[in-house]
Amino acid sequence: MAEVIIYTKTYCPYCVRAKALLDKKSVKYTEINIQNEPQRRDEMIKRANGGYTVPQIFINDQHIGGCDDMMALEHADRLDALLEN
Repeated sequence: MAEVIIYTKTYCPYCVRAKALLDKKSVKYTEINIQNEPQRRDEMIKRANGGYTVPQIFINDQHIGGCDDMMALEHADRLDALLEN
């Protein structure tokens, strides 16, 4: 199974939606809440090539983007292949 890391904030509906999709697929992920760990925000922005909104999602160190990007991968039937590696 792939390593999934998702940077989030507590009251973010897009974060909730992204995590719900991962939960539905029974994918284990590491959540980094930048609201609780503000020192990790700069790390997120650097890893996401300037992306500063949440969620920022990484699968096996590959930057996927945000919630809409992950949903687009799911709609195109490409997400499962990324999650299997």
